[in-house]
Amino acid sequence: MDARTRAIANANAKLSNPLSGIPYDRLMADVEIFAEERGLTHLLPELEKGALVAQDSTCIGILKEEVTHRWRQTPILYYMVVMSSLAAAVQGMDEAVINGAQILYPTQFGIGSSNNRDSWLVGLINSAPYLCPLNHYLGRKMTIFVTCMISFLTCIWSALTNSWWHLFIARFFLGFGIGPKSTTVPVYTAECSPAPIRGALVMMWQMWTAFGIALGDLIDLVFYFIPDAPGVTGLNWRLMLGSAGVPGLVVCLQILFAPESPRWLISKGRYEDAFNELCRLRFSRVQAARDLYYIHVLLEAENDMEGRNRIVEMFAIPRNRHAALASWVVMFGQQFCGINVIAYYSSNIFLACGFTQIPALTSSFAFGALNWLFALPAIFTIDTFGRRNLLLFTFPCMAICLLITGFSFWSTSETGRVAGVSIGIYLFTIFYSPGEGPVPFTYSAEAFPLYIRDVGMSFATATTWFWNFVLSITWPWLILAFGPQGAFGWYATWCCILWVLILLLVRETKDKTLEELDQVFSVPLGTHAAYGLRQIPYGFKKFVLFQNPVPEQLYRVKTETEKARRVEEEDLEKANA
Repeated sequence: MDARTRAIANANAKLSNPLSGIPYDRLMADVEIFAEERGLTHLLPELEKGALVAQDSTCIGILKEEVTHRWRQTPILYYMVVMSSLAAAVQGMDEAVINGAQILYPTQFGIGSSNNRDSWLVGLINSAPYLCPLNHYLGRKMTIFVTCMISFLTCIWSALTNSWWHLFIARFFLGFGIGPKSTTVPVYTAECSPAPIRGALVMMWQMWTAFGIALGDLIDLVFYFIPDAPGVTGLNWRLMLGSAGVPGLVVCLQILFAPESPRWLISKGRYEDAFNELCRLRFSRVQAARDLYYIHVLLEAENDMEGRNRIVEMFAIPRNRHAALASWVVMFGQQFCGINVIAYYSSNIFLACGFTQIPALTSSFAFGALNWLFALPAIFTIDTFGRRNLLLFTFPCMAICLLITGFSFWSTSETGRVAGVSIGIYLFTIFYSPGEGPVPFTYSAEAFPLYIRDVGMSFATATTWFWNFVLSITWPWLILAFGPQGAFGWYATWCCILWVLILLLVRETKDKTLEELDQVFSVPLGTHAAYGLRQIPYGFKKFVLFQNPVPEQLYRVKTETEKARRVEEEDLEKANA
């Protein structure tokens, strides 16, 4: 590694455990000073034990159940998990209910024709929530409360509109509920969760967002049959849009009894409140004191790096630039693989292939249900097969499915056309859900070094929301300009391009330590691209000819024996010192 990469490795090491290597006497003195400065002297015995556990988790056997029974957690933690899952479902419903409503409201608002103007207006209304900026100024609980309240109010507002521009304004303000919620809830979950189950709980955001999409499609189907009331035209689509706000109101009520993020409280100097919240989230006061002190020293280590321009370093340093490029590819791919075309417009697609409205809504619900059900195995497959391997396998399959969907519109038989479109969309969803569905956010969260991880995740999240807007506003025009064959062929082509980009630019991060990730992303771009090209004949021999070629090892990762020997050498050096 060059000097810059070694500096990153040192920063990672410091942030991975700032207490590592501190002698016992100095550690106890630091804890005592911390307790006096923060007014926590009444917690000094717990803080001393907690600091020792934070430095070496094996030193107190009473806490071993954190590893051996990692899903045995406090009721308030699972209350927080349920609330976060419902917030994710709100996100999915906010995105999905427009799918059914758009087969009804355009005609009422006079934008239901197939000309260019009306196509762009429908796309603009559907994409309006993704135009809004994100908000990072409120605390975690307050941000979730405000965003879910915005979702509730704007969904009711959308149901009361009587013109296309009024609906556009309502959905534009819905974006103030969608954007910040998508970044805050996963962060809130991570900051409240214990380390052994943190990754699994954060991944639930994607899974329950998929559940919300399925629920939104089901609501569209149920409310379709509601007839107009006296003086109310379009009651069915109004109920579709308005009902998406109900779960948001439930989350607003739930959040009042949920714990605040301890990390956010500590960042505001509210240490006593943070300790009390940690006592609610953990079984013992020692665990709470450990996490309190560890978060404190971690924030202090992050503050020591404030003089560095992290945005510039994200692109100027090769190790960081490679991580940013790979994250951009997978985040861009999550949109331009075409999934949200189906999530937002599947009802119109099924109508175009020959379905009537009720079967079209039923088929859209089937798509949402498959999207959720096949997201469940991702909890296991993502760590079994690896991030890069999942993408390399699923993208060609998704391209084939999109071509089947598009080319089926050339069928002169209505039965064949309906069957081809349905099979193509459903198989596409089955391949997407365990692959490009969960991988992008997981990959982006681990690719960046710790000291720029928050900046990197903001960059990755902004990428996916921007291209989400582009995709949703342009689809009606694509259909009008090129027909369904050309529109689906466009995204099938992008799936093939993305497969090449993943092969050349995306590195595997599964089961890698922070030190190993620095090695992986320090490999020059040209070297990794050449390695990716050499994997093509390797894959052909292995998966087509069923041979057993020797895999090439691009990264030399230390073996367990080498790691153990290095630890022994470091211990000996400390003893001699």
